Amino acid sequence: MTALLAIVGLASSGGTAGADEAPPPAGSRPISELTPTATIHLGKTADWVAITADAVWVGGTGPNAVHRIDPVTNKRVATVELAGEPCAGLAVGFGSVWIPLCGQPPTLAKVDLTRNAVTAVFPTGPAGPEGGIAAGGDSVWLIVDAQGSLARIDPDTGAVRQTIRVAAGSYNPLFSAGRIWVTRAAGAELTSIDAASGNVLGTTGTGPGPRFLTAGAGSVWTLNQGDGSMTRIDVRSRRALGTIPLSTPGHGGDISFGGGMVWTSMPRVPLSAVSAASFKLQCQWAGPGGDALGIGHDAIWLTDYHAGTISRLELPAVVNQCRSRPRG
Repeated sequence: MTALLAIVGLASSGGTAGADEAPPPAGSRPISELTPTATIHLGKTADWVAITADAVWVGGTGPNAVHRIDPVTNKRVATVELAGEPCAGLAVGFGSVWIPLCGQPPTLAKVDLTRNAVTAVFPTGPAGPEGGIAAGGDSVWLIVDAQGSLARIDPDTGAVRQTIRVAAGSYNPLFSAGRIWVTRAAGAELTSIDAASGNVLGTTGTGPGPRFLTAGAGSVWTLNQGDGSMTRIDVRSRRALGTIPLSTPGHGGDISFGGGMVWTSMPRVPLSAVSAASFKLQCQWAGPGGDALGIGHDAIWLTDYHAGTISRLELPAVVNQCRSRPRG
């Protein structure tokens, strides 16, 4: 997720929380106090967000598609329908949006950034839903099975150049600082891989069930579904710098970096903000909506999975509001 990107928001899974309403975390505020600049309806569901220099891309169902939003007008300018459900993230690189599709068999769609059209569908697909995809170095990176096979995919031909073995139950890769970082949702660890050679560099312990991850402020940050916590890992040393509670366990969710904060979203806790400077939970907003988010164009782009919408929140305004009324 590097080429042609200004800032990339990593994607989320579909909202899968149970029907019973959980009480909001202590110290949270109502999400209704944040007023969107715009809310755009996309379809039955809205999920997975990736941000480029001139667009916001959002996946969803009803129809199975990826939607392009112009951040200048805050309007949808294209809908690219897909042959299957976009189920495992979005990545941008090599002039294209890359979209893993669940189906029989699973596949990988390539959408041209300028033509807004599918230019190829490759037979290498995701291991399952709630996975992820990365683009960086010279390749596209995708976990293709539950045994931890990380496929290094040629962006021109779709051929698998290399298969790298990581721990079984690893699903979500991130490209940052010349490395591929892969969380192990079935365990409590993060694997780092040299993106040039494909050599595994080592593993780092995290909170339980790490799934989605982002990078910023010299660190990789994991959202741990097992207990609803966040772990910070130093990029240079690959050492864990600590884990803090967010009180947002469960399936789904997302994480992204911007404005000196690490932002997470979960169903019914649409937005949480952790200071990169202090590594403390600064603000948290509870209520309807949430699940996927991206940071770019001076905004937080936040989905409401079940409503099928994405909303634009002005990043400086939210940061200022958080700092003026910190949690606790």
